[in-house]
Amino acid sequence: MRRITAAQIATFLLLLTAAAALAGLLAARLDARLPAGEWRAPTVAVAFVTALYAAAILEFRAMVALRPLPVGEIAEGSRDEFVYHVYLLFFLILFYPVMRAGALPVPLSRPLYLALGARLGANTYSSGLLLDPPFVSLGSDCIVGQNALLVPHVIEGRRLAHYPIEIGDRVTVGAGAIVLSGVTIGDDAIVSSGAVVTKGTRIPAGEVWGGVPARRLRGR
Repeated sequence: MRRITAAQIATFLLLLTAAAALAGLLAARLDARLPAGEWRAPTVAVAFVTALYAAAILEFRAMVALRPLPVGEIAEGSRDEFVYHVYLLFFLILFYPVMRAGALPVPLSRPLYLALGARLGANTYSSGLLLDPPFVSLGSDCIVGQNALLVPHVIEGRRLAHYPIEIGDRVTVGAGAIVLSGVTIGDDAIVSSGAVVTKGTRIPAGEVWGGVPARRLRGR
């Protein structure tokens, strides 16, 4: 795993401070307008946290739009690596704790993943964890089961890369399944609970795959 440098941490903290300052300003204005009462402080606190996350997501999306992370390998010491580590800090400090805690109801996790750059078709939901949402694409009418994990990045020693996960329509990824980078899953396919779909696997439409590593169990 590559080291996150002081400059990358400072860049993230600068962005986080700006988001916190904006959230604080909005919370202060709300505080000035609310009547005194026992619900005033909790309301202002919730407003601050909500505004902080909204501002951080806007900063994150602007950063990714201005300097998109490449598909494929990220060279050590490159500008892409610098951007990636700032991107990673957003997730480690702000986004992953919310995503991993399971505090959000499944219907509300959908707008969060969309806000973070995932491409989700109509009526598609996840009660699992979609890492690196900009590199995850699911079609319509899909479900990702409880504690399933979609991992489009590769971190192996000093190696760092992203390869998108692309999933078609009406796909079921079972509870506890793991789908690794570069996997493509066709329409109407099923990945059974607990399966591990290894890097670069292509699952054709309509097939059922399961096991560790995952293999074809049944055809159309």
